[in-house]
Amino acid sequence: MLLMKACLIMTPAATLAGCGTSGPADVSGLRRVAGTDLIGARGATDADQRKIDRTVVRFCAGGVWTRKECGLHGESIAAPR
Repeated sequence: MLLMKACLIMTPAATLAGCGTSGPADVSGLRRVAGTDLIGARGATDADQRKIDRTVVRFCAGGVWTRKECGLHGESIAAPR
C-alpha cells in the first residue's frame, strides 16, 4: 500500500518535471564574441577568408576554443593575407 501511494505521488511529479519547457536562452554574449562577420561568407574569396579569420580570432580571444584548436586554424592557412 505504501509503495502504491508513493507511485501515485511520484508519477505525476516526475512527468511534470520532465515535460517542462523553458523559453529560448539569451545569446547576446555569444553574439558579442562571434560577431556577425560570417553572415554571407562562403570562403570563396579573400574577403570571405578575412571574415572567417576575424571570427576565429574572436573565438580564440573569448576562450571558446583552446589554444591548441586556435593553433590548428593558423596551420591550415596556406599564405598570410
